[in-house]
Amino acid sequence: MSDINNVNNFVAKIVEEDLASGKIDKVITRFPPEPNGYLHVGHAKSICLNFGLADKFNGECNLRFDDTNPEKESQEYIDAIKEDVTWLGFKWSGDVRFSSDYFDTLHDYAIALIKSGNAYVCSLKPEEADEYKGDFNRPGKNSPYRDRTVEENLDLFGRMKAGEFKDGEHALRAKIDMASGNMNLRDPIMYRIRHVEHHQTGNKWCIYPIYDFTHGQSDALEGVTHSVCTLEFEDHRPLYDWYINHLPVPAKPKQYEFGRLSLNYTVTSKRKLKKLVDENVVAGWDDPRMPTISGMRRRGFTPASIRNFCEMIGVSRSDGVVDVAMLEHALRSDLNTHAPRAMAVINPLKVVITNMADDHYEEITVESMPDIGSDTDSEGGEEKEAPASLLRQVPFTKEIFIDQEDFKEEYSKKFKKKFCPGKRIRLRNGYVIEATDFIKNDAGDIVQVNAIQVTTVLGEDPVDEVKPKGVVHWVSASHGIEAELRIYGRLLNHESPDRGGEDFMTHVNPDSLSVISAIVEPSLAQAAPETVFQFEREGYYVADRHDHTTDKPVFNLTIGLREDKSLTQQ
Repeated sequence: MSDINNVNNFVAKIVEEDLASGKIDKVITRFPPEPNGYLHVGHAKSICLNFGLADKFNGECNLRFDDTNPEKESQEYIDAIKEDVTWLGFKWSGDVRFSSDYFDTLHDYAIALIKSGNAYVCSLKPEEADEYKGDFNRPGKNSPYRDRTVEENLDLFGRMKAGEFKDGEHALRAKIDMASGNMNLRDPIMYRIRHVEHHQTGNKWCIYPIYDFTHGQSDALEGVTHSVCTLEFEDHRPLYDWYINHLPVPAKPKQYEFGRLSLNYTVTSKRKLKKLVDENVVAGWDDPRMPTISGMRRRGFTPASIRNFCEMIGVSRSDGVVDVAMLEHALRSDLNTHAPRAMAVINPLKVVITNMADDHYEEITVESMPDIGSDTDSEGGEEKEAPASLLRQVPFTKEIFIDQEDFKEEYSKKFKKKFCPGKRIRLRNGYVIEATDFIKNDAGDIVQVNAIQVTTVLGEDPVDEVKPKGVVHWVSASHGIEAELRIYGRLLNHESPDRGGEDFMTHVNPDSLSVISAIVEPSLAQAAPETVFQFEREGYYVADRHDHTTDKPVFNLTIGLREDKSLTQQ
């Protein structure tokens, strides 16, 4: 399934070279999210990269939750992440893994570092520790507790584990170099005290390892060959290697960094996304306006469109902001090929075909995917018939609805459809009709158009050779059903909402959602949730994953048909 190619993916080149040289005989990668929120579009790039590498080179990719911060983690996030990875089309190797699976081993590793003189229990208060650490312009200074004996450190660490101390009273730190130019090497914390129940281990532990201490060792325990992460961890690599080189780990993985994915008009910080949820700016993590994978799924994105997008942008060693237009292009390209067509009238105007019997009813057979139905046979050159699964029945009656914009009171050369009294129009997949007159209400609005049926055979041109000037979509007035359409626009109306020191919340678009009604084909009530349709001439819409029912159809706008109808339009 992987679309990984070596041309625009430097990591794939490294893996290929490592396999060719015999440095490794099997590639093992991992996707290691922290379960403290829902995954977003930036994570999709990492998922596609790590699973894609394993797929391309017949290796394995583990799904591991780096669950070292129980205060902010939950089972809800774990379940959502597993679902997102599966929905994107990937399968992890073996069982789901957790860093907490290795807590006992990590504790043993911590003991080993204490015994070798490479770790100590520090009793500085958090604010004191910050002062001792220094900054980028000032070297740190040694903790007064740095020279504790091995015996003292083992005793204190054991008592930390036993729960004798309060949160923050002590911490286990690696003994490296407080004068290092790399802040991550200034005696980093390995363990801190947290009297918090863990979602996997319960109350077994009241000390928890820091991510930097956990990550590399977990990679080693799993035999990971290529630990691929975003560029923000480049300065952490020396610490990653220091732990690997100072511990009796069973393997020595290598870390490689790639540029993270950022989109304009978007924030991807979990903290900021959580703020949108907590302050009820959106209806949850899977709100279709959110850049989360679950939100994009509910918006109508397809797994293929996201994977293709990640392939388009490639994998480089530098960060950059990608234009959302590239994401839109990938989405339209996929939907144009795979989304079945249907008709929905958003601004209905009744048309009465006066020369048709009051009880007229017929079902017109329509191709839901006309491009497929028009294929020709490779041998005989004849048109293929559309498969039955791609055909649908559309009720046609004396009274129909068309869009208000498709009829004008007076003829105008600027009016593209030219449907007005005395002019003709072809109904999509139907007959040619000619407008005769119209009816207005007391406010002067046109509420009904009267017309005559000109042709009686589908696809037939008028015998008088006066051809219609355009084609309009329509729905039977008596058999069409009302549906709720949710029109989603840009959630943030600034191209760089979280840059320049501004509060991104000031750029929230208060008009990012509007809810309207439409009349749709009756078959759409039976549509399965998450089915995306091209509503002809209107855009791509998806049956809402949660709210769409037969009794109350609900469709979300996925994206417009053309580039100027942006996914993120205001």
